[in-house]
Amino acid sequence: MLVLTINQRDTLDAGDRVDAFLRSLGDAPGLAGAVALPFQRAVGDELIGAVTDPAAAVEVALRALRERRWNVGIGVGALRGADGTDGAPSSGSLDDAAGPALAHARRAVEAAAVSTARIPLAVRGADAQAAAEAEAVLRLVGQLVWSRTDAEWAVLDLLVPGVRGQQKPAADALGITAQAVSQAVQRAYWNEEHACRPAAARLLALAEEG
Repeated sequence: MLVLTINQRDTLDAGDRVDAFLRSLGDAPGLAGAVALPFQRAVGDELIGAVTDPAAAVEVALRALRERRWNVGIGVGALRGADGTDGAPSSGSLDDAAGPALAHARRAVEAAAVSTARIPLAVRGADAQAAAEAEAVLRLVGQLVWSRTDAEWAVLDLLVPGVRGQQKPAADALGITAQAVSQAVQRAYWNEEHACRPAAARLLALAEEG
């Protein structure tokens, strides 16, 4: 199981953005079928959720990093109900959840908050080496996401990974040339990001197996 604990870095300046981020997860690709514990507000400006699919964890983490306002902690390990049953609690409530994955996620988000690295993301699990490797790749991919401009996102938000023939319709929608769309995709390292996502997910899976 993968638990994500995400808390806000700029609440005093931007106001509480937890509810807005929770709503934004509604259209996250591949997330609906992977959620074990629904993402929900925990305490204050923090949200927590659990997924069974490492690719879904990568998606949520990168969505958070895109906004440049969240510390992201990923905890890898077992999750159980407060009554000791394996897996996420049937109630779907964080109050009924327990297990090492939650503890790892807490340590991860605390590490992300105090890290001097530019990308505030950390991964923790019983297999420390595998978790560190997953963290390194996620930070590298996260750097690509973090660095994009609003103009680049305006283009990328109209594209779907792996689908051909999208650049002309995107250009028409934005009133720019297909060449400008192509250049934005290249500058943003969009194809590289999506090529690296499976590697990040695989490393999270290895950390889980460990």
